[in-house]
Amino acid sequence: MLTKARIWFALALLATTAPVLSACYTAQGAGEDLSAAGKEISGTSQKHTDYKP
Repeated sequence: MLTKARIWFALALLATTAPVLSACYTAQGAGEDLSAAGKEISGTSQKHTDYKP
């Protein structure tokens, strides 16, 4: 009986941690995408600016 309880506990733990871990990778990917977009916008604005320091 104790073994079945451990199995159920392990399955419940896995079921709750899997979505959390996948969300971390999703947020990381979104952050990288936003960073790349910001760098592109910054580079474009510097290319089209007449200001020379």
